[in-house]
Amino acid sequence: MPTLLIKNIHTLVTMDDLRREIRRGALFIRDNVIEQVGTREELPDTADEVLDLEDKHIVLPGLVNTHHHFFQNLTRVTPAGQNGDLFQWLTAHYPLWSNLTGEGMYYSSQLAAAELILSGCTTASDHHYLFPNDCTLDDQIRGVGEVGLRFHASRGSMSLGESNGGLPPDSLVEKEADILKDSQRLIEQYHNNDRHSMLRIVLAPCSPFSVSTDLMRESAAMARSYKGVRLHTHLAENKRDVEYSLSQFKLTPGDYAESVGWLGDDVWHAHCVKLSDRAINKFGQTVTGVAHCPCSNMRLASGIAPIRKMLNKNVPVGLGVDGAASNDATNLFHEARQAFLLARVRDEDASVMTARNALEIATRGGAKVLGRDDIGYLAPGMAADFIAVNLDKPGYVGTQADPVSALICCQTDWIDYSFINGKKVVDRGNLTTIEFQDLINKANKVAIALANNN
Repeated sequence: MPTLLIKNIHTLVTMDDLRREIRRGALFIRDNVIEQVGTREELPDTADEVLDLEDKHIVLPGLVNTHHHFFQNLTRVTPAGQNGDLFQWLTAHYPLWSNLTGEGMYYSSQLAAAELILSGCTTASDHHYLFPNDCTLDDQIRGVGEVGLRFHASRGSMSLGESNGGLPPDSLVEKEADILKDSQRLIEQYHNNDRHSMLRIVLAPCSPFSVSTDLMRESAAMARSYKGVRLHTHLAENKRDVEYSLSQFKLTPGDYAESVGWLGDDVWHAHCVKLSDRAINKFGQTVTGVAHCPCSNMRLASGIAPIRKMLNKNVPVGLGVDGAASNDATNLFHEARQAFLLARVRDEDASVMTARNALEIATRGGAKVLGRDDIGYLAPGMAADFIAVNLDKPGYVGTQADPVSALICCQTDWIDYSFINGKKVVDRGNLTTIEFQDLINKANKVAIALANNN
């Protein structure tokens, strides 16, 4: 099996159980797995491939994105949706999204994966819930696989249209029998629960206001009949979300999730901005995860999720970029920085979130939310998923006292190297798996065609 040595690392941020930060560190990888971690003196001198970082780079585990909507990068900054809350924003976008095609899914997914990788992400989950025209999740799986991102593909769904009290138009919903049939197909065709797996399937009804309680329960039962298939949805995103839950179900969002079997260590919910204290306690007791999406929550004026309170109650918390049209950016380091800042603003306390806390949420936290014990930190036996950031840049001048915190406190836009499953996917800031400018051109053409068909 091929070997890889990364040597002369300025600071190796392992995020391991001891949270070691190793000055002049090194990594030794065999095939797709980390074999040794330590100082450059402790590790072998040679390997089949050697990358000398010349004491200029921080190396850390790849970031983990726990919530996204890849297809939305085709409809960023839509004028009708720029100044509305969640429900208004959705209503403004549904007509555009009804024109989505399989080709659009393929290129938008590739573009989102590329943007994520360049901003430090090595594992991502995407929540795709719209299947108009010829769209299938297969289009997304194929596109992301070609880019090289470790991927949790979510078979989302909407079954409750306007005529039945839901938010989406009837033309965009599916029959529940069809949803469950396709969910089973995707699990049996693609899901790989092996350690270091590059592809897993998630069942992810869109939200309590777009699917029935029956579909929530049946999706949970199906997922739990297979090994390692997790559950995901949106929950308690803003005050109108809470009002809908109280009106339709006579339950708060947290109680609704419990009533349909959506608590447990195989479940994570996006946003949870308005989750009650009682629900937070139950999430902690049941190890139910949360995807924190600070930029999207600000963009849609949803509020600030009580992340420190969740962490104190042992709720697993990871980061999510969320939709590229409700964030308008796809940069996970920016998300980590906003999580760091917003927690301080919410509690009016600068001690509630440190830079290293934010890095932990972005790495180990995301891995736990996705149910992974093979990513999120750098140690022997872990997947060879790691990134390197060159400190020799203007934005890091003066940070020599604590360059690790600089990754969060300063602005980290792009990473310089990324290895996923032991393969170099970013080399000196450039993608190695696809031709990026060609992808941008193709995605732009698809986005223009989608808008013109509206």
